[in-house]
Amino acid sequence: MTVVILGIDPGSRITGYGILRQEGRKLSYLGSGCFCNKVDNLPGRLKLIYAGVSELITKFKPDYLAIEQVFMAKNADAALKLGQARGVAIVAAINLNLTVFEYAARQVKKMVVGTGSAEKSQIQYMVRTLLKLPANPQADAADALAIAITHCQVNQNYLRMDQR
Repeated sequence: MTVVILGIDPGSRITGYGILRQEGRKLSYLGSGCFCNKVDNLPGRLKLIYAGVSELITKFKPDYLAIEQVFMAKNADAALKLGQARGVAIVAAINLNLTVFEYAARQVKKMVVGTGSAEKSQIQYMVRTLLKLPANPQADAADALAIAITHCQVNQNYLRMDQR
């Protein structure tokens, strides 16, 4: 079975994305990048995130969207903005009939690097290695690819359990 997964690392200033194709156990890199929002007001930034995610879904036609769950930030205002960025990405996916899966940051780090307290540079290195990329992806794009990889690994585990 072949599926395409869109991974999203939400942020109100920088939202990373990564697109993978999963064929059985094989992962293929389709693309990654970031939406860098230089708009000063939050509603304008949210509009750009919604439009960007909608465009990716239309272009790549993924089967699933995998997104990072909200974590408790030290700054409540930042956590609220992160939640709003996540919300518009999820609404874009739901409006285009995608199923959404959410993963905790620690789960993603543990799945991709082997420890839940991994640094960004470790995630970049492992994503590059696992996907056989020529260079490290940008940090937010690497996080999004790691989220997509996590979904693929979780999905693969469920498929193995179904076959028992």
